[in-house]
Amino acid sequence: MLRRNRIKDTPGDRVFMGFNYAFLVLVLLIVFYPLLYIVSSSFSSSRAVMSGQVWLFPVEFNLKAYVSIFKSSQLMLGFYNTIIYTVVGTLINVGMTVMLAYPLSRKSFYGRSAILVFMMITMFFDGGLIPTYLLMKDLHLLDTRWAMWLPGALAVFQVIVARTFFQSSIPEELGEAAEVDGCRDIRYLLSVVLPLSKPILAVMTLMYAVGHWNAYFDALIYLRSEHLFPLQYVLRNLLILNAADPAMLANTSQQLRDQGFEQVLKYALIVVASIPILIMYPFVQRHFVKGVMVGSLKG
Repeated sequence: MLRRNRIKDTPGDRVFMGFNYAFLVLVLLIVFYPLLYIVSSSFSSSRAVMSGQVWLFPVEFNLKAYVSIFKSSQLMLGFYNTIIYTVVGTLINVGMTVMLAYPLSRKSFYGRSAILVFMMITMFFDGGLIPTYLLMKDLHLLDTRWAMWLPGALAVFQVIVARTFFQSSIPEELGEAAEVDGCRDIRYLLSVVLPLSKPILAVMTLMYAVGHWNAYFDALIYLRSEHLFPLQYVLRNLLILNAADPAMLANTSQQLRDQGFEQVLKYALIVVASIPILIMYPFVQRHFVKGVMVGSLKG
């Protein structure tokens, strides 16, 4: 039985690895501790949070902030709007990206190089915020859900990545064989290309979905009706403008007398707003690295 000869680490290598591990542990603590503090504070009493008793674990455990969140019609409406914006917006984004990236990946598509150049120009130059606002106004899209979907319906960077993936991962011979069998382009795209493109579809879905879930600037510019506000816009008003009143969230006199309740409520809102993306990531994580590497390194 052959024995593998392993190169022994020199003292310098061991010192270097020790510094690497120590640095990574330090970075982990710097990143992880604020998250742990927010979660622990959201489950603690307002008195414990305001007095600085919360460090690692909840103190005087209670769910008052979460109960108030799920009782608030405004916050639940924000959740509903954000889910609608994320689901519909992601479908529009992925659909338009695939419909543009696939033709650009075909060598038989006339003028694809010129189209790609024009697209790349838009990555460096745009019309600006005011012209975009005036365009949305002329299209009568202000204060509508479409204002959250159409301005960012297509990301040029994602088109380039998807195009590169189609070129590098889908053999041309496969398309030629399908054409010989009488398979048209649309059938070939839906039945052959897309099933083989799960990694890049997972990457695009995650990136687009995260963008829609965290979006608030478009709502700030284009929306005026409160029933259209996404969750992140409501959360922004609470965290930055301090516009949320505990009385609006729950009609209980005990909470109104609790001066630190608003602070605990902020922490609970951050936790609740982050959970959907944290749940979504593990389902696409196995495709994520492959999709990013293939789409970005080959071309």
